[in-house]
Amino acid sequence: MKIGAHVSAAGGAHNAPLNAAKLGLECFQFFSRPPQGGPAPELTAEIVDQFQANCQENSLSECYIHTPYVLNLASDKEDVRKRTAGIIRSDLDRASLLGVTAVMTHLGSASKIGDQKLGIKLVTEGMKRILDGYDGTAQPLMEISAGAGMVIGDTFEELAEILTGTDDERVGICFDTAHAFASGYDLTSEAAVQKTFKQFDEIIGLNRLVLTHANDSKVEIGTHKDRHEHIGDGHIGLPGFRALLAHPKFGQLNFILETPADAVEKDIALLKKLRQEI
Repeated sequence: MKIGAHVSAAGGAHNAPLNAAKLGLECFQFFSRPPQGGPAPELTAEIVDQFQANCQENSLSECYIHTPYVLNLASDKEDVRKRTAGIIRSDLDRASLLGVTAVMTHLGSASKIGDQKLGIKLVTEGMKRILDGYDGTAQPLMEISAGAGMVIGDTFEELAEILTGTDDERVGICFDTAHAFASGYDLTSEAAVQKTFKQFDEIIGLNRLVLTHANDSKVEIGTHKDRHEHIGDGHIGLPGFRALLAHPKFGQLNFILETPADAVEKDIALLKKLRQEI
């Protein structure tokens, strides 16, 4: 298990591994394009070579791209769904060019169509469109959501339905601890963690679990709000994160912090300390 965090790629993708190295990270995540939308910066041969060299020089063999926040595979507008699929596919292609390990994405919201089942169907169709003809090396990951409104993918059952419909073994799950907790999955103790991942295994399969977004939660369990907190300062708490690191499967995943930037160094040090104590 490696400990990382989301870092800035301002000035070019090649700067992301340098920023990760400054924080003492063992892996990292970044945006390859503006997170609120807009054209993707060109990945020139020089940038690609520099990115890979910076990763190698800093022993950063695993890294991840997060797609923009504004995407929606469950939109009521077909052009939005197609544009979303195109952006996710583009990020997969860009990740493969850079040698990035995986790309994770939020799936979108069915709030405008007002039908959760139809939203799941549209997301499944979108995932199939994204992967049609894709032969890159970066793995596609779906991120569990906090479930605000009619956001898709907040339950293991919804994610399993999309995985089954997509029918592509390359698709994995990014498990965001704050999102899952806000969606009602208890992570506050060893017993709770064991129960949650037994349920995950029965519904989805632990083989699909690929990456962790490690975030404590500002909100209580089941409140369906996406509010990240520093490790140990939220409602999951230190006992929960100790249990997560100690879990035989979950503790083998890479952990990417997305906690507030004001004290991410403290969170990095704390996770490393907890790992050492296991």
